Amino acid sequence: MIEGTDPEAIEQRLVLEAIHQRYGYDFRRYQPDSMRRRLQACLARSGLAHFGELQHRLLESPEFFASLLDALTVQVSEMFRDPAFYRVFRDRVVPLLRTYPEIRIWHAGCASGEEPYTSAILLAEEQLLDRAQIYATDVSARAVERAREGVFPASQTELFSENYRLAGGQRRFMDYCSAAYGKFTIGESLRQSVVFFQHDLVSDYALGEMQVVFCRNVLICFANDVRARVLTMFGESLCRGGFLCLGANESLPPAFAHELAEFSASDRIFQKRAPA
Repeated sequence: MIEGTDPEAIEQRLVLEAIHQRYGYDFRRYQPDSMRRRLQACLARSGLAHFGELQHRLLESPEFFASLLDALTVQVSEMFRDPAFYRVFRDRVVPLLRTYPEIRIWHAGCASGEEPYTSAILLAEEQLLDRAQIYATDVSARAVERAREGVFPASQTELFSENYRLAGGQRRFMDYCSAAYGKFTIGESLRQSVVFFQHDLVSDYALGEMQVVFCRNVLICFANDVRARVLTMFGESLCRGGFLCLGANESLPPAFAHELAEFSASDRIFQKRAPA
C-alpha cells in the first residue's frame, strides 16, 4: 500500500483503487516504492498534468487503461536470461523431467514471451518438446498478444545469441528464428508449443499438475502478503516433485520450507516435497 498523507500519495492510492473497482486489477498490494515509480511512468506517458486527470481518463476509457497497463507491470526480459541458471536447469532438472510421460510448464508473468520461447528451444534440443505443453501468462492482455506473435527487434539478436551460447545451446540461436525487416520471428513450431493467455497472479486461480513453474523477477514487485499468497498458489499448481524457479534476486520465505525444498539454492530452484 502506498503510504502518506501528501496530495500526490493520496491521488496515487485513488488511481489504484479506481483501477481495481473499474477493471478488477489489484495493484494496491504491490511493493510501494516500485508502484510509485510505475505510476509516475504512467503519468509521464499519458501527457496529463496530474494523477487526478489520470484517474478520470482511466475510468472513462478502457482503451486508455489498456495502453498504460504495461507501465504498471514488469515487461522486461531476455531469451536465456541468466545463462548459468539454464545450464543448471538443463543438466539437473531436465533429466528428471524425462521421467514424466507428459511435461507441463507454466511461465507466470511471461512479459513479451522471451522465457517461454527459451523453454521451447531448450526442450526441443533435449527431444522433449513433443511431449511438453508450455503455458505462458501475464496480467497484460497486450503483452500476451505480443508474446503470442513471437516477434522481437533485430537489435536483440546479439544478446540473445550470446545468452544462448553461454546457456549450453547446441546449435545457433538464429536457427530457431527467421529474420526480416529489422526484426526476427520465433519459428512456427516453437510458437505453437506455447499457450498464451491472460492471468492475474494476485486474484486468479492456480494451474494444476505442473512439473515446472517459472516466475522469475516478478515476486519482488509484490508486498509480502501478496507474495505469500502467490507462492501458495504455485505450491498448489505443482505436482509432487515439481520445480519452482524464481529470479536471481528473489528468495523463498521460511514459511514455505516445509513444502518446497532447496534443489539448487544459488540458482533459486526449489522442488515440491512429498506430503508428510
